[in-house]
Amino acid sequence: MPTAPLFDVPVAPLLPVEGVSAGFPVHRIFCVGRNYAAHAAEMGNTIDRAAPFYFTKPPTGLVLSGGTMTYPPGTEDCHHEIELVIAIGAPAFRITVEEAAGVIFGYAVGLDMTRRDLQQAAKDKQRPWDMGKSFEDSAGIGPIKRASDFVPGRQRIELTVNDAVRQEGELSEMVWSVPEVISHLSRYYHLTPGDLIYTGTPSGVGPVLPGDRLVGSVEGLSPLTVAIGPAA
Repeated sequence: MPTAPLFDVPVAPLLPVEGVSAGFPVHRIFCVGRNYAAHAAEMGNTIDRAAPFYFTKPPTGLVLSGGTMTYPPGTEDCHHEIELVIAIGAPAFRITVEEAAGVIFGYAVGLDMTRRDLQQAAKDKQRPWDMGKSFEDSAGIGPIKRASDFVPGRQRIELTVNDAVRQEGELSEMVWSVPEVISHLSRYYHLTPGDLIYTGTPSGVGPVLPGDRLVGSVEGLSPLTVAIGPAA
């Protein structure tokens, strides 16, 4: 058996948690697609209310609040998507909706960045969305607030770009609630502490450019602020 790595590889950053010095280690990032009806409509899609669907992002693609997201290569149409993020803090496999609250460590504000032109090209060819969704600096995240101090309801969710409001809505507009998402996802994965779930975005998604300043907020959570850096 190998006794040491041949080389070092990138690792996901520890996420800050409000009120404690220790950081939240990240295992995986799951993202819910089309969880706000108005966003689905603006993209020309309808909601399949039978069940949610998911895509993933690399944990090494996380950018903490105050950081800079490099404008990604291979695209001319990178979009912002503001989201509520669930941080999982206990094992969960085939759990019920009623049991879901017991596995939530906390919540944070997140950004799901999307190479929209590449995503659309994949959709047109009925191919996976990986090139459009999974890339370096593709996921922003703010500090985590403990679940005991935050309960999703009708809180406002908003994103500004250069101080102009681009996205706004309420968490209550999600098609599938936080407990429903966790329960459903746990049918297909052994969720573990360190997993993150991005819960979908309201309408108003749009392009960003190098030099832009993005501020995402969910009422009751610490905001997320990132800058868009020059193209790689």
